[in-house]
Amino acid sequence: MKKYGVNELRDMYLSFFESKQHLRMKSFSLVPHNDNSLLIINSGMAPLKPYFTGQEIPPRRRVTTCQKCVRTGDLENVGKTARHGTFFEMLGNFSFGDYFKEEAIPWAWEFLTEVVGLDADRLYPSVYVDDDEAFKIWTEKMHIPAERIIKLGKEDNFWEHGSGPCGPCTEIYYDRGEKYGTGPEDVLGGEGDRFMEVWNVVFSQFNNDGHGNYTDLVQKNIDTGMGLERLAVAVQDVGSIFDVDTIKSTRDEVCAMAGGIGYEQGNTQESDVSVRVVTDHIRSATFMISDGIMPSNEGRGYVLRRIIRRAVRHGRKLGIKGSFLPKLAENVIAGSKDGYPELEEKKDFILNVIRQEEDKFEKTFEQGLEILDSMQEELKKNGQKVLSGDDAFKLYDTYGFPLDSTQEILAENGFDVDTEGFDKAMKTQRETARKARKVSNYMGADATVYEDIDASVNSTFVGYDKLVADGTIVAMVELHSADEDSENAVSDALTDGMTGAIITDETPFYGTMGGQVGDRGKIFLYPADVEKNEHDAFGCDSHEDAAIAVFKVDSTEHVAGSKIAMIGHVVKGMFKTGDKVTLKVCKKGRLATCRNHSATHLLQKALREVLGTHVEQSGSYQDTGRTRFDFSHFQAMTPDEIKRVENLVNEKIAEELDVVTDVMSLEDAKKSGAMALFGEKYGDSVRVVKMGDFSVELCGGTHVSNTRQIGYFKILSESGVAAGVRRIEALTGDNVLDYYKKIEEEAREAASLLKTNTDGLIDHIKKLQDELKAVKSENESLKSSAAKDALGDVTSKAKDINGVKLVASSVSNVDMNELRDLGDSIKEKLGDCVVVLMSDTDGKVSIMTMASDGAVKKGAHAGNLVKAIAPIVGGGGGGRPNMAQAGGKNASGITEALNKAEEVLSDQIK
Repeated sequence: MKKYGVNELRDMYLSFFESKQHLRMKSFSLVPHNDNSLLIINSGMAPLKPYFTGQEIPPRRRVTTCQKCVRTGDLENVGKTARHGTFFEMLGNFSFGDYFKEEAIPWAWEFLTEVVGLDADRLYPSVYVDDDEAFKIWTEKMHIPAERIIKLGKEDNFWEHGSGPCGPCTEIYYDRGEKYGTGPEDVLGGEGDRFMEVWNVVFSQFNNDGHGNYTDLVQKNIDTGMGLERLAVAVQDVGSIFDVDTIKSTRDEVCAMAGGIGYEQGNTQESDVSVRVVTDHIRSATFMISDGIMPSNEGRGYVLRRIIRRAVRHGRKLGIKGSFLPKLAENVIAGSKDGYPELEEKKDFILNVIRQEEDKFEKTFEQGLEILDSMQEELKKNGQKVLSGDDAFKLYDTYGFPLDSTQEILAENGFDVDTEGFDKAMKTQRETARKARKVSNYMGADATVYEDIDASVNSTFVGYDKLVADGTIVAMVELHSADEDSENAVSDALTDGMTGAIITDETPFYGTMGGQVGDRGKIFLYPADVEKNEHDAFGCDSHEDAAIAVFKVDSTEHVAGSKIAMIGHVVKGMFKTGDKVTLKVCKKGRLATCRNHSATHLLQKALREVLGTHVEQSGSYQDTGRTRFDFSHFQAMTPDEIKRVENLVNEKIAEELDVVTDVMSLEDAKKSGAMALFGEKYGDSVRVVKMGDFSVELCGGTHVSNTRQIGYFKILSESGVAAGVRRIEALTGDNVLDYYKKIEEEAREAASLLKTNTDGLIDHIKKLQDELKAVKSENESLKSSAAKDALGDVTSKAKDINGVKLVASSVSNVDMNELRDLGDSIKEKLGDCVVVLMSDTDGKVSIMTMASDGAVKKGAHAGNLVKAIAPIVGGGGGGRPNMAQAGGKNASGITEALNKAEEVLSDQIK
């Protein structure tokens, strides 16, 4: 048998099922599309759920994919064995009501034995114990002896998750030979490494009502899953997924970075675990970032952050110094770009994100070590030996400290960890996250009222070049607010005053998508004999009074499948399913939104011109008021950069560039230089929006016809919203004029308050600032003199502590800056000394300590001194040997603290 590589096996599988009339589809993004039940795509069938549930009609009834997947449900255990990883590729062939067991089983056998070349005598099927149909196909059609087929129960060979579609499955195991085990645990279906599952076909043929009652599905489906890496293990005859060609390449580079250590060659089990963790995690991180997932503190961004930080920590355990993950990511990209060209396209961006996160964690990890040190000091102080589970979890959750690292560090100093408390805190967090997710069935689809509408009911958007169109109502939904007792429901009629959604076969209303908000407007039902002016738009309609029913559209949304729901309320009359209506988009609102959307295209190109080609869109939002654009960049823009970007956009507006749209294939669009968006789901045909020779992007939104219609462009703000993500908010058109009118009004009001005119406003403000500065300086001088007077001549009261003079005194209503000035003054008079000054201001205590160079040489330490006395006044602080400060909230302890200072200094100077 030839030992095919991972990339070869992927193409062999997809080509094989193409020959069986399957549509080869590219891997979907790791970011779920319209599925709130999943954080990250974790199986081959997950992106295809709408086709299984009937929510959407598939492009073909037979489909084959190789889907990138990430699973992190048990992240702490990944790497402890060589069996599992967080990232994997799932090969799949799917049937949506087409073929079933009679075809699926023979094709599986044909591919494994005839295409790949696995020895048929080493393949063992399993079936669900009650699936006589599948057993019969294996024995009578495939001629597999009955004794080689294992029957397993519901736990192993029946796929279901609550209510919804479910069914039995058949699996195929490969006998890897006695070198991988001979004991009883290695029998088929056992826990050993000898028999490896390489194929699993789910026969989705029943519906579970949630109470254990099963009925036959009208449409029976096939859901096949086969791990590409697992297949490569069998074909290449290697020990684990970490030994197959592409992954081994990354693993070997990790070992080289760690000083040339071997893998599974007599090294400690601990080093093997770390090698596996780093190898696996850099694969996940690389692919996640390529789909636009950015490190953050929530959601899938938090998963990515944990993966990167765990990889860094295990790299450090292997002795790898400095930045190392970007180089490993390059290895991953080189090994997988044949199957996933987007990795090469986004290479610079991927490496930059990883590098930034790696650097950030270095600082956070050091901070975590300091926190752990302070926790140990607290344990010593209280005579305790066990760190609480809550504190251990805080280190884990906030600073990326794993429990085992905390235990190791504490054990070196004779401490232990409350692991039960840690597990309890972990369980609480997981339960909270679980409750936050929406309830889903086996297919995970959201249970919304729109899914009750026939999947064949769809809407066609016709509003790119017109704002008025006729359409037929094909479905309606009655909607209720959360505080109402009634539930949302599909309805055949909506009457006066009711809130709901209308879906028509054709509509000029744009549904919210790609950051652009949906259209607003009105829907009219006219008597048959009324003549309509097709060019009227909402806001200038002379026939509204003639309509027998009017529906005000407040928002437009894409709902289940390809339906566009116009959501609002009935102003008058009644609408029924089947009514032929006239739909009119608000012209003014559409134009304002188009201005903002088109300006965003110019903005993205301008940012890439000024900042560099690493700039990628991370999110956007456009409504009638403003545009918001999130983009990848790793530092705040300078005022000059902001100005250059704004000027460049306005230049292109003034050049009156025609905005041209074309529909073409995705490949042709990419060849034309059109920019695609991270994580966006594109079909075979895409819409390309071109603005002169300046901007070319894939976009399904609506736009102006010429950039001059944008009018003006003004950046309001630039800020950071996440690690490596910046945000610009801007205005266009009339909104810019309104912005400057408001500034003008505010300037006039300010001038009036200052009793001047707008021309002299700046000079007047400068004059006031100078006056204020003089008054402030005089005030500071007076306060300093008052503080010295209040403190008195404390130098005469200085005490000699083992040859070092100590001044310890208090004064009221003096801030920290003034305390430092007083300390400097005392040091000038006394020379070598230690100064401790405390002040009570509105119940809050300020502490300042100073030590001269000579005092420090004799053992004095201002930082340790303030750390020792601050708790007496209910505070804390610290600092350097020559200067430190602290705060507190218990002014009644000032006298005791000053007395304590003498005792502490005596211990320091001996």
